[in-house]
Amino acid sequence: MRIAPEGWPFALPWLLPALLLLWLRQPVWAGVCLLAGVATALFFRDPRRSFDGPDDVVVAPADGRILKVDEVDADFAGARRTRVVTFLSVFDVHLQRCPVGGEVVESRPRSGAKVAAFRPEADEVNEQRLTVIRTAAGEAIGIVQIAGLVARRVVGYLRLGERVERGQHLGLIKFVSRVDLLVPTGYIIEVGAGDRVRGGATAVARPGPRAHGDDATR
Repeated sequence: MRIAPEGWPFALPWLLPALLLLWLRQPVWAGVCLLAGVATALFFRDPRRSFDGPDDVVVAPADGRILKVDEVDADFAGARRTRVVTFLSVFDVHLQRCPVGGEVVESRPRSGAKVAAFRPEADEVNEQRLTVIRTAAGEAIGIVQIAGLVARRVVGYLRLGERVERGQHLGLIKFVSRVDLLVPTGYIIEVGAGDRVRGGATAVARPGPRAHGDDATR
């Protein structure tokens, strides 16, 4: 299985004490260190994912469990958006993917505090990064990567003006975190609270009869 490059600085430091303990004939503790290193590397795993559905379907940007689906005001769109909130535990893949294809029209970080990612106020106070992708139909789709209590850093891979494909790597969050997906209110949501989703593979939303583009990011 592939590992995101950002994971190796966290995983490799476990190897040296494992070798030292093995040399000191402490196989149990050497095994513990080796296991810790493997577990850390798996946290940054990059499984192969694909989705073969229609081009206008929005897929999950992250692995995890849906905490809630609601509506919020989105400053990037100048309008309300339906928000799908995904919580990532330490057991989930923490590499995020583009939920749609299109052009990156906004990518901005915001510094902040570090409260538990499942708390309601996490999106208001925590460190985060907003990425907005404009689809070929003119829809502005937002993805907010939100750091959690023990998260070290939010990493964004995309540049303004870059053309991306659905399922392409978007970034990662180092350790427990949350990812919010923001779609137009006219979209039909395919998931609900408690559902588990897989980034780049689970259909989350699709345009409904009332879906429309906006001019805020054009």
